[in-house]
Amino acid sequence: MARPRGVERRAEILRATIEVIAERGYRGTTLGAVAERVGLTQQGLLHYFPTKEALLLAVMDERDQWDTGGGSRGADGWRLELLTSMVDYNAMRPGIVQTFSALLGESVTEGHPAGEFFTRRYVQVRGNMAGVLRDEFGDRLPSGLTPEQTAPLLVAVMDGLQYQWLLAPEAVDMPEAFRAFVTLLRGGAEGPER
Repeated sequence: MARPRGVERRAEILRATIEVIAERGYRGTTLGAVAERVGLTQQGLLHYFPTKEALLLAVMDERDQWDTGGGSRGADGWRLELLTSMVDYNAMRPGIVQTFSALLGESVTEGHPAGEFFTRRYVQVRGNMAGVLRDEFGDRLPSGLTPEQTAPLLVAVMDGLQYQWLLAPEAVDMPEAFRAFVTLLRGGAEGPER
């Protein structure tokens, strides 16, 4: 069954936005640049996405769909190795990471249009991470913490590493630092390999 033209056009705009972000970064991404890429006027683009924030939030939502396979865990569940692969992948797409980080930082101000998106996202992500940890360790990690206690820490490490890496990519090896954190989760260098 063919998708409606509006849905196809929105998907095309999102793909173009990701390309522009990759080429120009968060600040260099303008509605005009995206509109030109897809053969629309800026006014025509506003028909699909009324503001730059709306467009960038749609890109972030799309990114989450790609990263999580539609937002659900597979039959076998997620593993820490998949999270490690996701960190590796993020290191190859600094423009998207920069956009996510900039929007996240701005979203904490009162009334920001991204506030609701990130609030909802973090509820879901903490739940997903608790599931990852439960699948990996059961009801208690080697530290004695529960998956629910550890999930916010796991998310904080992932997002905090992104900020540090964006500010000093030559000093912070994001994938390697995340692997070190996984070693801590597993009980340190002597912890069991999974």
